[in-house]
Amino acid sequence: MRRTFGPVILLGLAAGTLAAVAGSKPWVEPRSADGQTQAFARFVAVGGDSGELPVATSLALVALACWGVVLVTRGRPRRAVAVLGLIASAGLVAAVVWSWFTLADTFASDLAAAAGSPVRVRHTPWAYGGSVGAVLALVAAAVAVRAVGEWPEMGTRYDAPTTPPTLAQVEADGGEVSNLDLWKAIDAGHDPTD
Repeated sequence: MRRTFGPVILLGLAAGTLAAVAGSKPWVEPRSADGQTQAFARFVAVGGDSGELPVATSLALVALACWGVVLVTRGRPRRAVAVLGLIASAGLVAAVVWSWFTLADTFASDLAAAAGSPVRVRHTPWAYGGSVGAVLALVAAAVAVRAVGEWPEMGTRYDAPTTPPTLAQVEADGGEVSNLDLWKAIDAGHDPTD
């Protein structure tokens, strides 16, 4: 399972990025016939929906953030964040499936009301790309939940120190006590003359 670490992380990041970008682009557009393009431009200009799927962008960004946290944590928090990434990816897939059944009809009826005549719409390449990204993000997150316990982790030496070392510890470690160490000891309330 250790060999899956790099490919799964890269797949998750690429899929999440694709879904996030696609969610901010139009997923449906009018077919270019009978002046529908001009009606669409007027519709968007007065504040109409331009056929985007912002919920996909939001959920994809949550999934991407989870990948970042998985890279730098260990143990149970790492698994918990991987599960959160799986939930966000599942929500992303649900939003995409929902959009395929409802977004085009809603967009067409809103645009037809603005244009005064029936309007035919079609899905854009962003809808297909976002759908592929969502499914791949779900697959990567599912693999991560299963394999995260066996993936390499960052060592504890990268953790932030919880308490600064005392002057006695610095001297015991064979280090020189600098003026900066003396001032830090005074700031921390220690007597540097001890």
